[in-house]
Amino acid sequence: MNDIEFTHALKDEARRLGFELVGAAPAAVGPAMERLKSWLAEGFAGRMGYFADRLDAYGRLELVLDGVRSVLMLGMNYRTVEPIEPGPGQLRVSRYAWGGDYHELIRDRLHRLADFHRRCKPQAGVRTVVDTAPLLERHFAQQAGLGWIGKNTMLINETFGSWIFLAGLLTTEPLAFDRPVEDRCGSCRQCLDACPGGALVGSRRLDARRCVSYLTVELRGPIDPELRRVCDGRLFGCDACQEACPWNRQTPVSREPVFRPGEGMNPVDWSAMAAMDDESFRRRFRHTPLWRARREGILRNASL
Repeated sequence: MNDIEFTHALKDEARRLGFELVGAAPAAVGPAMERLKSWLAEGFAGRMGYFADRLDAYGRLELVLDGVRSVLMLGMNYRTVEPIEPGPGQLRVSRYAWGGDYHELIRDRLHRLADFHRRCKPQAGVRTVVDTAPLLERHFAQQAGLGWIGKNTMLINETFGSWIFLAGLLTTEPLAFDRPVEDRCGSCRQCLDACPGGALVGSRRLDARRCVSYLTVELRGPIDPELRRVCDGRLFGCDACQEACPWNRQTPVSREPVFRPGEGMNPVDWSAMAAMDDESFRRRFRHTPLWRARREGILRNASL
């Protein structure tokens, strides 16, 4: 099959596997690399040293997959129910962490898509990526036509808003590329105004050191006393900028059962969480996003 036929076949298979969004882009980083370098130079990455450690690979995808020519970007809608306002003794958890670990589900679907690719093109090289390799997912998703990068730095799709998990399939095969999507945020600044920590220091400029998601998920160790107040009531992650976005107000509900809220996750009862020892925490959250913060991180967040 030719490039166009192969691209259509890959896209059809991706949709069959449950990816609502799929598009193809050339494996070229372009100006996005300079923006990443500038972001790092300003210190906005905080203690997320893995960006600087893998900087060369972010700019040269051939270090991720030798001979790479194309990136097939995929998106999966994770919006389920509306958040419930926490009562006394309850804390918020970001929507993406209400259900099972999206990495596991998407990784399985990606592997099946890669197997399909290999059956079609046995001599080609292919690699799957879901938060596991140095890939500027939002840049490539925008280039592949999945959406535009909003002022809160999230990818926004006209249909699904920003409630999207992104993944990528790198291939040495040429694909029929999609058109990039132009910015549709206009003069709106609701996400910037909604950020509790003032982390959105400008349009598409995020100082992660003041971001609640960074503080409650990525940061290890104590949180600066001056920033503790912005995390108040938030146990894991933050959706403030997304909740404020007009594009997120009437998006469809995901059909994927793995993303539905687990018992007691929307919101979380802090007393039940505190009663868990390390082993019970492992059993309950080993296959959920909360596992990333570990029990000590969750206890730290709840004490803010």
